[in-house]
Amino acid sequence: MPLLVVLALVGVPILELYLVVQVGRSIGVLPTIALLMVTSLLGGYLLRREGTRTWRALREALQAGRVPAREVSDGALVILGGALLLTPGFATDAVGLLCILPPTRAVLRRVLTGLVARRLGGAGIVGGLAADRFGRRPPGARRPFVDRDVVDGEVVDEGPSSPP
Repeated sequence: MPLLVVLALVGVPILELYLVVQVGRSIGVLPTIALLMVTSLLGGYLLRREGTRTWRALREALQAGRVPAREVSDGALVILGGALLLTPGFATDAVGLLCILPPTRAVLRRVLTGLVARRLGGAGIVGGLAADRFGRRPPGARRPFVDRDVVDGEVVDEGPSSPP
């Protein structure tokens, strides 16, 4: 994993520089600079618009009492995409657009969810305790208390009581 990070930190700027030079040779220096500025401005606009939509969807999910898993992952992808669009370069702009636009964001969300699930190895929660993919609890973990008896009762409030 650290090797991958180093390769990304070195490789991405080299790729971006190569692409900027190639586009500059193809369309000229000033149009290339203008194109980089336009993509940054577009990134800021899309980040604001999609970020607002995602924030609204997150609030609605919380108010409805749903777990906002989709909204949280959408928010993370929108932030990542916005950061990539604000970064000068054509490769980062392409990836940023994929993260921000709703149709491609949905595909990326499914792919990333699958990667995270595979990375976690199927770990889950059983009875409020962490468990592995076969439902086994860690050593020393207690079984959850389950009382199958139902007791019908009535609460009577007799007012404030004085301390003993």
